[in-house]
This record gives sequence, C-alpha cells and structure tokens, in this order.
Amino acid sequence: MSSTTGKVAIVTGSSRGIGAELVVRLARDGFKVVLNYSGNAEAANNILAAIKAAGGDGIAAQADVSDPTAVKAMFDAAESAFGGIDVVINCAGILTLAKIEDFDDATFDKAMAVNVKGTFNACREAAKRVRKGGRIINFSTSVIGVRLPTYGVYAATKGAVEALTSVLAQEMRGREVSVNAVAPGPVATELFLHGKSPELIDHMAKLNPLERLGQTNDIANVVSFLSGPEGAWINGQTIRANGGMC
Repeated sequence: MSSTTGKVAIVTGSSRGIGAELVVRLARDGFKVVLNYSGNAEAANNILAAIKAAGGDGIAAQADVSDPTAVKAMFDAAESAFGGIDVVINCAGILTLAKIEDFDDATFDKAMAVNVKGTFNACREAAKRVRKGGRIINFSTSVIGVRLPTYGVYAATKGAVEALTSVLAQEMRGREVSVNAVAPGPVATELFLHGKSPELIDHMAKLNPLERLGQTNDIANVVSFLSGPEGAWINGQTIRANGGMC
C-alpha cells in the first residue's frame, strides 16, 4: 500500500487543464481528493465520476478562490468529508495577455484577485489546517524568466506567488510541512493553445532544448513527487518544469 493512501489533497482549479490532470494523478496515487471548481460543475463532476470509477475517492467543492469565505468553506467540507487535510495544491489561475500600457484596471484587479489573493486565501487556510508532514504546493510560471511581451501582469502575479511560497516555507517551521511552487513552461492545454497560430505554437515549443510543449502529465509527475514521501526534503523551492526553457 502506498504511503499516500488515505491521505487527503485539495486541488484548486481542477476542473480542466493541468489541475484536472493533477487531481486524477493524486487520486491514482491513493489520495482522497477535493476537486475544486469555480463555475463548471459539469466538468468537475465528470472528472470526479471517472476518479470513482477507477476506484478512487473524492468530493467536488465549488469555490471562487478569490473569496476567503468560500475558500474557508471548501476546507471545512474537506475536513467534514475526510477528517483532515494533508496536501493543498493551488492551481487555480487566470491569464489575460496585453501590453502593460493597454491593461485596464478591472482586468488587472481580477488577475490579482484570483492569482495572488486566491493563492493567499488557500495558503492561509492550509497553514492553519494541514496536518503534520503535509505539503503546500503553489503554481507559478516560467514566463517570469523569459520576459515575454504581453505577459507582464501575469508574471507579476506569479512573482508574488513565489514570494509567498518561500516565506511560508519558513513560517511552517516545526510542523514538518513543506511549501514549494511549480513553474511550468508552455503546456499543451486548451487555455494555452486557444487563439494561437500553429507557427506561434511551434515557436514556443522550441524555446526549450527538448523542443516540445510540456504535457499535463509532465507537470503531474512533478506534483506527485512533491506530494509523496520522496519529495519530503524539497522545501521553499520553485521548480521550473519547462524542459530547460530558462
């Protein structure tokens, strides 16, 4: 039996893309999963049904991560269903591309509310509730190191996430709880591919020396490692899972 069997993991933003891959992988690793979604209940319930059909266990929990009351209720639901929480993965995020001079206030505020405040809300609850020996895993981006035009605000939100990660790792001293971030490069998700020409996709795929886009399972492998016993000595780090892009 795996040492992760029966442990409990919350994955925010897990109704699609990387988050969906993560929650399926962790369920396969033996975790009881809390599948968080903001608005797409059908997608979340379909993923949960597939997890249960494969022998896993979990619940779906609707919560806008930018709302601290909703995040608290999600953690309450996890504890009510499974008795505690061992791993929290902050995958929920939004991406709007525009030059800094063209960014409007409402779009900026939304990016900060979801990417920064949302991560903060879940980290705050996780810091209070994750059981001894647990894990907190945030999501950043490798775009921070590439400095691509139109990604300025997105990169800024993720820079804040990396700062929260490194400081929270220090604040969890004495709890045996590690705090890390994963910073993917371009990953072949619907969100990434939407609106991009084949030429642009090919260009971005070749930014790394392995000359391909990441796949969602590439990122899930990293998160699985960090969530399990083999990743226990990794703490306070940002892992740039990008094929060597930067």
